[in-house]
Amino acid sequence: MHIKENRERTVPISRYADPSIPSGGLDTSIVAVVTDVQRDGAPVVGFGFSSIGRYGQAGLIRDRFSPRLLAGSRDDLSTEGGDTIDHFKAWACMMAGEKPGGHGVRCVAVGTLDMAIWDPAAKIAGLPLYRLIGEMTGRDATPGPVPVYASGGYIYPSDELAKLEEEIRQLLDHGFTHIKIKIGFSPLQEDLKRIETVLALLPNGGHLAVDAMYRYDRESGLAAAAALQPFGLRWFEDICDPLDFETLAAVANVYAPPIAAGEA
Repeated sequence: MHIKENRERTVPISRYADPSIPSGGLDTSIVAVVTDVQRDGAPVVGFGFSSIGRYGQAGLIRDRFSPRLLAGSRDDLSTEGGDTIDHFKAWACMMAGEKPGGHGVRCVAVGTLDMAIWDPAAKIAGLPLYRLIGEMTGRDATPGPVPVYASGGYIYPSDELAKLEEEIRQLLDHGFTHIKIKIGFSPLQEDLKRIETVLALLPNGGHLAVDAMYRYDRESGLAAAAALQPFGLRWFEDICDPLDFETLAAVANVYAPPIAAGEA
């Protein structure tokens, strides 16, 4: 098995289909890893993208990680039998020469290619990815229920509460039972109205999480925590700058429900 080509594109990405809602200039990297393995007369291709709200990673992918994969020999990238890609070898190939501790710089770029490398491995094996990983790691891959939540609730430029309510109703119609919305972009009293609008559609506060996307400082974070505490929310996420440990500690000392932090 050999990687013949890595195709990378940086494309704009919006959180909503509505073109009137700005994406904030965000974009994302999409990659296609083309292997020399054939299925039904066509090469097996793996796909990956760098998520929403992260910006594209074209420079790192094109200049560092993609060339290393393309330069890798069959022995560098293949399983012992040579019939499929060895993800762990591919990872080592991508990371050759990287500085220890540079994870924050490269994690999204490597993760995008990582996704695209696992994809063809599963396709070549003819297995869902979860089963392939289960077999490779010796773990039980018996299908079972997985808890999920729907993330959305960004700010609308007009008719904010009505559009938010419509969005949440659509998510509930799709079968989601737990929701996460964004806060911190509007004055606190407006955010409380947004939360109350969503909670009116849910059984209780435990079905709703909020994500402040690092918008608060100590004063505003404590004010938000005091206002949110009575709702008993599922969690309060990304309150402040992820390195502002003092603010996180101050909020944690007065806020009883769960806090989510550390994503960035």
